[in-house]
Amino acid sequence: MTTSAVEINKAATRRFYEEVVSQGRLEVLDEIIADDGRDTANPAAGVVGRQGFVEHITWLRDNVEGVTATVDDLIAEEDRVVAYWTIDGVQRGELFGVPDSGAGRRFTGVSISTIRFRDGRIVEYSVLPDRFGIVAQLLA
Repeated sequence: MTTSAVEINKAATRRFYEEVVSQGRLEVLDEIIADDGRDTANPAAGVVGRQGFVEHITWLRDNVEGVTATVDDLIAEEDRVVAYWTIDGVQRGELFGVPDSGAGRRFTGVSISTIRFRDGRIVEYSVLPDRFGIVAQLLA
């Protein structure tokens, strides 16, 4: 029995959140990102390939202590996966324009990502975070 492309894409999506975002295992990107992959959520979105993802994850892990990303649900069809995921951590740097207060505020936010694949590798990643909810928690 072979694994379908949809299941392979869903497994790569889980690896992205569980191993790369939560554990900081950047080497996993070599296995799941296409050479021409684009992370449009990266503050420096013009960077193509693995390096763009490295910059984004490094920025996130530098600014959110103990960051964890939990996959709540995956919906997949053909070459796309939509991930509903929850991010949790303690602010240690600027997030969405809110400077670190030094108070170490814990926050949780739900995000929706759309990920497009080619041959089991991510070629396009975009995310719609709950910026309003996160900022409200950081300013409370």
